[in-house]
Amino acid sequence: MQLQINPADAVPIYRQIVRQVIKAIMAGRLEPGEKLASHRDLAGLLVVAPLTVKKAYDELEREGWIGTRRGRGTFVNDVQPDIDVEAVRQRLRHTARQLLTDAALADLPLTELIELLRQLDQETRS
Repeated sequence: MQLQINPADAVPIYRQIVRQVIKAIMAGRLEPGEKLASHRDLAGLLVVAPLTVKKAYDELEREGWIGTRRGRGTFVNDVQPDIDVEAVRQRLRHTARQLLTDAALADLPLTELIELLRQLDQETRS
């Protein structure tokens, strides 16, 4: 699993880790039962504090994406949690409203914003 952390991003580093792990699981790049790097190993690779990775793993475990087996490590769960589609819609509605506000303040036409979203969508899916 290869993660990319952007320290300048407004999203906290632990949330970047959480999002990328979930995306990797959903895309099949992380398989059920696959062992994840230890807190310390992943922290070393990402050059972040081990507690940052632990916080991300703890959240992923609370949400049901991964599980820890004492003495063996952390693994992708065989059964993934159900996604609360309505909660996702609400978060997206809030994000979209902020995006539209920012675009309006920058005098960016809706057509350009839509094109930007299409480009980002292609990057995200590739």
